[in-house]
Amino acid sequence: MYVAVKGGERAIEASWRLLDKARRGDTQIAELSVPQIREQLRLAVARVMTEGSVYDEELAALAIKQAAGDLVEAIFLLRAYRTTLPRFGYTRAIDTETMQVERRISATFKDLPGGQLLGATYDYTQRLLDFALLAEGDGDSAREDATRIGRPASQEPPAPEPMPRVVSLLDKEGLIEQERPTPHGEEPGDLSREPLAFPASRATRLQNLARGDEGFLLAMGYATQRGYAHSHPFAGEIRFGTIAIEMDLDELGEAVDIGDIDITECQMINQFAGSGEVPPTFTQGYGLAFGHSERKAMAMALVDRALRAEELGETLASPTQDIEFMLSHSDNVEASGFVQHLKLPHYVDFQAELELVRRLRAQHRSNDETRHATDKEQAA
Repeated sequence: MYVAVKGGERAIEASWRLLDKARRGDTQIAELSVPQIREQLRLAVARVMTEGSVYDEELAALAIKQAAGDLVEAIFLLRAYRTTLPRFGYTRAIDTETMQVERRISATFKDLPGGQLLGATYDYTQRLLDFALLAEGDGDSAREDATRIGRPASQEPPAPEPMPRVVSLLDKEGLIEQERPTPHGEEPGDLSREPLAFPASRATRLQNLARGDEGFLLAMGYATQRGYAHSHPFAGEIRFGTIAIEMDLDELGEAVDIGDIDITECQMINQFAGSGEVPPTFTQGYGLAFGHSERKAMAMALVDRALRAEELGETLASPTQDIEFMLSHSDNVEASGFVQHLKLPHYVDFQAELELVRRLRAQHRSNDETRHATDKEQAA
């Protein structure tokens, strides 16, 4: 047994060396650097930061490089590293109305205070391969010139200004629910330090969805639009930009700006027929993610609204409205671990089942033989 263990260790160490070699690839090609990943794969970095629960672009880029582009593995690496970090406290809640907006669109109002800002997006591209990108660096100057069309080359775009939310237009008429903080409201739990428990508050659900797998949420958000949640959503507002983070320091007795982060926020608007106590109104689904993560924030908002069915007195008729089902299966780190654990040795378990199946088959044959013998006796 000792020899087998040592042999296994050597095989694993050899596997590590092969992994390093496979990750590096052809050494004749320049190695991909962490700064390159951070700057040029920003959408992948944003996803890893969001689902890894760490806002650090450099660490997220490092995790992507180490994982050879496997984002789920990179998320696992970043979340594991997160557990080693000391916790100094909690920052203040952010007010996204103060965001320095780089992109902001609404599918509900054409003319908005502050206007629609298309920003950098794939929404209006033709989804055709750009073969110019194969010529390293050759397309950069042309694209830079294209962004300057309509203004002198020396003129930079104006600095973004804070913009109020779109839903405030509906709020003025009292047509949409609004959640406002109360002085003695319950403090939300911290899902990164406390295990998920049911029933789960909306604050806990939103934390779970923020860390949840984008693909899972996208599929569930798609399902809600295909009739599995009885909702008809409108994209009230999607905004991406930079916001300051503040933290109260006891030593100073005041809040201090500790840095800026990029976030994406989505507010989905859904019609609600009302009830005996509540008049017909619009309700909301909410999504927020690190970096430029529109698809994740939108899917999160769709699922959030579906999970509010019981709270709003709606009929629960779909898995997308089942809080325990959704929250228990949305985390890609847990899901990946549970699926991939099947690669680990299960020799003893399988041998036990193999022996059981053999005994059952032998018993089945014996029963068949007995039954045939009985049939022959009766026939005779």
